Amino acid sequence: MADVRRIYVEKKDAFAVKAKELQEDLKNYLGMTGIDKVRVLIRYDVENISDETFQKACKTVFSEPPVDMLYEEQFPMPENAKCFSVEFLPGQFDQRADSALQCIQSVSYTHLTLPTNSL
Repeated sequence: MADVRRIYVEKKDAFAVKAKELQEDLKNYLGMTGIDKVRVLIRYDVENISDETFQKACKTVFSEPPVDMLYEEQFPMPENAKCFSVEFLPGQFDQRADSALQCIQSVSYTHLTLPTNSL
């Protein structure tokens, strides 16, 4: 259960608004006219959760199956493609990671027991 699992989430082409905006920005502001396609993937490194919780979280927390593609460990990349990553600085707050953690905690609860008040 302590193994780190890496997943990548990417919007399907019809929903990849950020990728299309980034491609336009690269062309218009930086003059990079030779770009055929831009992809934006979000990487999650997940550890210390059960297999069952991980599978649930993949379909509910990390991705929306109708609009996202989810890749485990590696994502397909053409041979001549270029790739770079962006990440927060150490100590910088990552709201996406914090929200994912909170959602996983609620997914991992099988049931909640609420106190009952007797009158």
